[in-house]
Amino acid sequence: MSEPLKPPLRPGTIAVTAGRPAHDPDSPLNAPITMASTYVAGGDTEYGRYGNPTWAAFEEALGALEGGRCLAFSTGLAAVSTLLDLVGQGKKVVAPRHAYNGSVMQLADLEARGRITAELVDITDTEAVVKACADAALVWVESPTNPALEVADLPAIIAAGHEAGAYVVVDNTFATPLLQQPLGLDADVVLHSATKFISGHSDVLLGAVVTRDDELYRVLKNRRDMVGATPGTLEAWLALRGLRTLHVRLERAQANAQELVRRMEGHPAIGEVRYPGFGAMVCVVLAEGATAADLLTRKTSLWVHATSLGGVESTFERRRRWKSEPATIPDGLVRMSVGIEDVDDLWDDLAAALDDLTV
Repeated sequence: MSEPLKPPLRPGTIAVTAGRPAHDPDSPLNAPITMASTYVAGGDTEYGRYGNPTWAAFEEALGALEGGRCLAFSTGLAAVSTLLDLVGQGKKVVAPRHAYNGSVMQLADLEARGRITAELVDITDTEAVVKACADAALVWVESPTNPALEVADLPAIIAAGHEAGAYVVVDNTFATPLLQQPLGLDADVVLHSATKFISGHSDVLLGAVVTRDDELYRVLKNRRDMVGATPGTLEAWLALRGLRTLHVRLERAQANAQELVRRMEGHPAIGEVRYPGFGAMVCVVLAEGATAADLLTRKTSLWVHATSLGGVESTFERRRRWKSEPATIPDGLVRMSVGIEDVDDLWDDLAAALDDLTV
């Protein structure tokens, strides 16, 4: 890999340059795809479950952006599972009541089997969250939350978690390291579903964690090696290629989101627009509830009805169509992942569908 990047390189430059091979004559400009399950003995890797140069390139780049050491995983949920394995038998996890559905379902499964206790909190009620942290072993934070787009007081919650002796994990999937760097606020671990904005093209399943704690990194790597939650080589290469354009993709998608929010506010079909002020995720609550929300997702031609997010294309869905989504999420809430298309085309498609709902 190339020499470690030194400040004051800015995030966009880091996204483009980190994790590349050294600039030697005739060396490839991009990290090559290394398809190997077996290595010649006597080195540091030995076997394909323990490492791969292509993973390492991706990990170097994302680690540089987040300000720590990165480990890639086969999926975001594999990373979630590995982090939850840090929690001792019967210990308490504090987590948002509104969070990525897979994370909440894993917590529920572990609690049902007597492995942990989970306390789900309103992440916007900082006083209540701080109180809940008092006897926690792990504090799990999303900000903004999925799908409610609530913003947490990260410094206060991280401080409360550490005062209790807990690890603090921040899922940074929605904000990305370009808009928020939780390790700089003293979080222990940052989590990404790299399937989403990091890779950005709806063609990869990948997860990642980043930490500044060398001992915690070692524990997490050993756990990844042991359970085999390792990424595919092609997936890591595609994610790194996607990461190279994260800054330009996010800049365009965020500008689109802000303009769409401006245009949607006050539309008679929409009862509420939720937007934290940054990023490319928006939620609307349809005035006529679930039926109108379902109709909206079927009436567009440009917006795609899909459950994932963070790609170059604009997608949306009514989240309560999933039975596991909390009842505190409104029936008519539509989560919108704004892409990089022309904003006027996005609005024309969306406005026509919204107008149909008010006829």
